[in-house]
Amino acid sequence: MTTWITNAWYVAGWDAEIDRTPIARTICGVPVMLYRKLDRSVVAMRDACPHRMLPLSMGLREGDSIRCTYHGLKLGPDGVAEEMPLKTDRVNKSICAETFVVAEKHRFVWIWVGEKALADAALIPDLWPCSAEGWAFDGGYYHVAADYRLMIDNLMDLTHETHVHAGSIGQPELMEAPIEARTEGDRAYITRWMPGVDAPPFWRGALKKDGPVDRWQICEFVAPSSVMIDVGVAPVGAGATLENHDQGVRGMVVDCMTPETETTMHYFWGMARSFDIDDAGFTARFKRSQGGVFAEDKLILEAQQRAILANPDLKLNAYNIDQGGIRARRIIARLMQPIQPTAFQKAAE
Repeated sequence: MTTWITNAWYVAGWDAEIDRTPIARTICGVPVMLYRKLDRSVVAMRDACPHRMLPLSMGLREGDSIRCTYHGLKLGPDGVAEEMPLKTDRVNKSICAETFVVAEKHRFVWIWVGEKALADAALIPDLWPCSAEGWAFDGGYYHVAADYRLMIDNLMDLTHETHVHAGSIGQPELMEAPIEARTEGDRAYITRWMPGVDAPPFWRGALKKDGPVDRWQICEFVAPSSVMIDVGVAPVGAGATLENHDQGVRGMVVDCMTPETETTMHYFWGMARSFDIDDAGFTARFKRSQGGVFAEDKLILEAQQRAILANPDLKLNAYNIDQGGIRARRIIARLMQPIQPTAFQKAAE
């Protein structure tokens, strides 16, 4: 039994990191090789030569095909053999490497490692700020040695900012402001409104002025494993509310956690913002600053995972602040359950 939903879209990489040179990445326990064809479309193939299972990511690109560097078997981008190790042998078209459905959206390359017939591009999580007019978006990647659900817990409980990110986005008011939790279908939400507080260093710099602000945080878990966090500040008196808050500086933290194994993940992070969108220098500095914040989370979560493995007789406890993570985990657990046949289907069988 795995800890993830298999029939779902996961981020395999940023659009910029997947190019003509093959890269290897394990997605939901499946070793995958990814590269771009000459037309720039992406190929995703099981990273194992069907001959002697040398990783195909070690292979040589020839046109849109890949040649294994062990015995020279050549496979097309559809995974089907094009040349045998001995060129005098007739090509056996039944020799194939498994391929996977991929799609590009919101600056990410998405992969479906489950049943191909169920791979509907309409099911790709709607990370709308990453592609919306009037927003700028960029981010980075970390490999994290922790269960991907621990990162979801972390992002759906921002009280940790007070202690983990005290020098950038944390402030004591995070521990004092009430939170509201709700679940809507396959999404979970945590909202927090902090009126009349001092802006933390990052947001004070983004607003470019001092003085009390109204601050908001709206965490949204999107199945199977993404979290978007609507964050920002507006000067007190500007008219911002929890429902309408474009009066100050607003950003959307975008996080996609792709399971690698039961205790490791690929963490794709970024920030979309609707202010200073034409300032490329600010975008680069912003990315560097955000990367530092998430490096602090990486340190905490990897230590937490080590402690979990070292204490198998103990279990995680949940307090009131953990409502978001609990709701997200319940959604994941529900979607992992196999679909039960209806009475009509049973009768037909």
